[in-house]
Amino acid sequence: MWIIFAVLAAVFAAATAILARIGIEGVNSNLATAIRTVVVLIFAWGIVFIQGLWREIPNISQRSWLFLILSGVATGLSWLFFFAALQRGEVSRVVPIDKMSVVITMILAFIFLGDTLDAKTIIGAVLITGGTLLLVL
Repeated sequence: MWIIFAVLAAVFAAATAILARIGIEGVNSNLATAIRTVVVLIFAWGIVFIQGLWREIPNISQRSWLFLILSGVATGLSWLFFFAALQRGEVSRVVPIDKMSVVITMILAFIFLGDTLDAKTIIGAVLITGGTLLLVL
């Protein structure tokens, strides 16, 4: 089931870039990010309330709060920089660089989470990096 969710995430991430590029014409990228964030906020909290998950909020540990907040800050910064790049550059060049986050995530997961780093992972990371350079240069 996780593969289906991952594919859907990729499809909607692609749609995000195209829709955002069209939407930011004549709009400051920070303002566009703020508008997008409000939509995501309403959408996400709507799902939480519909599913009754708001009742679980008191059970969240301080450690989880800290890392979820830090993750939110990282997401916000990612979106701000992504929209700024998208407004100034071609989608076909901005998105591959943005997706270098895959390689950076693999490296950070190895360092901080103890994920396995085998030959297949290294070769994949090198190919992603090479493909990104090929698309951008």
